[in-house]
Amino acid sequence: MPGQLSPRSRVIESNEVSSRGRPEGGNDTDLALLDRYRQGDRRAFTELVVRYHRPLYNAAFWILRSAEDANDITQIVFLRVAERLDEFDPRYKFFSWIYRIAVNESLNLLRRNDREEALDDEADWPGPDDANPETRASDAEFSRRIHGAMMRMPANDRAVLALRHFSECSYQEIAQILGLDEKTVKSRLFDARHRLRDMLQDLRAN
Repeated sequence: MPGQLSPRSRVIESNEVSSRGRPEGGNDTDLALLDRYRQGDRRAFTELVVRYHRPLYNAAFWILRSAEDANDITQIVFLRVAERLDEFDPRYKFFSWIYRIAVNESLNLLRRNDREEALDDEADWPGPDDANPETRASDAEFSRRIHGAMMRMPANDRAVLALRHFSECSYQEIAQILGLDEKTVKSRLFDARHRLRDMLQDLRAN
């Protein structure tokens, strides 16, 4: 998977957001559901909501840092999808299109409210699979620290890190979602990872 983190990195979770990435089944499943919906099958749209509710909530939460706002944005995104479905180009991936709506709506909310505010692809951190209780407790603290550090970062940093490492998007996909070129995406990721790494120096030293 592009941007996949080591097992220890993937345990970053809280009561409000999980590390679960994109829905299973891929673009073919999405396109089949969209085709059914266009033919009048309303249950197909319900299935899309079920598939994408948690991933979209996660994407919004990483930007907004508010469970209530993330829930509101998730509902707005599905309304936008229903309204703009004719704008979707099936030559592209549906998840990139719907994630872009979620990110844009989240950033717009930050601007309206006047609110604003690394993870290495090859990082070799211990995994939790065969860990003893002491190590598992350490993993939980590690997860809380990374989550807390990311929540203190600027929204643009949080967005690009979350898309790469939690939604497992490729550079090309992130570029489509954020409306950037791939070179800019790589530059933003590089800078954001270094800022996060600096915030977590004590953890990496252990």
